[in-house]
Amino acid sequence: MKDEELLRYSRQIMLPQVDIDGQQKLVDSTMLIVGMGGLGSPSAYYLAAAGVGHLIIADFDQVELSNLQRQIIHSTQDIGKDKVDSAKETLIALNPEIKVTTIKELTEENLASLVSQVDVVLDGTDNFKSRFAINKACVKAKAPLVSAAVIRFEGQLSVFKGYEVDQPCYQCLYSKEGDDTENCVENGILAPVAGVLGTMQALQAVKVLLSLGEQLYGELMLVDALDLSFRRVKISKDNQCPICN
Repeated sequence: MKDEELLRYSRQIMLPQVDIDGQQKLVDSTMLIVGMGGLGSPSAYYLAAAGVGHLIIADFDQVELSNLQRQIIHSTQDIGKDKVDSAKETLIALNPEIKVTTIKELTEENLASLVSQVDVVLDGTDNFKSRFAINKACVKAKAPLVSAAVIRFEGQLSVFKGYEVDQPCYQCLYSKEGDDTENCVENGILAPVAGVLGTMQALQAVKVLLSLGEQLYGELMLVDALDLSFRRVKISKDNQCPICN
């Protein structure tokens, strides 16, 4: 790392669990974030700030006024822009030392190719079709998947390594597609709740990369912001799962 990078990341390098080697691992890493919305915005922001060397960000949507209440990576002046372009400008302004690659269309083929190139995948999408496709690609490529969801005052977070013999994948948790009307467009969301879950998603991605502490493998964390409760439940591997078995 250059002297400027050592100074930029000095507060992380001071942590004995990170140190120079851990920071260098972050700088050398590549992460894919699917969705530049309420979850992907804070996730990308903190991963860029932490020094993840290459962020691949994927989203097909454009910035709208109603996004700005929670999608903090975008500004009023970005309305109408592609979200990935808006996000890239913000991330590079924050940390010009990193590389940001934008993807505006995801197909089964390019998703598989992208996942095979990265160290960790973060799923910030809001529909089951996308989540199942991302999970399938992660299992096939043996890439850790950090998955989060948020609505109203509630959120959930987990880390999946379904390619391991004793670990569940996302489809072990949800064997069938649920009701996609259960989203913030139809039900609303309190802005900071998205920030909490997106930031925790970034935290888990760093912990997975650096093998730090509790990593939520095989567990689902349920967050209720109204009573500020955090509950963890075990997820078992489904022996009939069509994806990881």
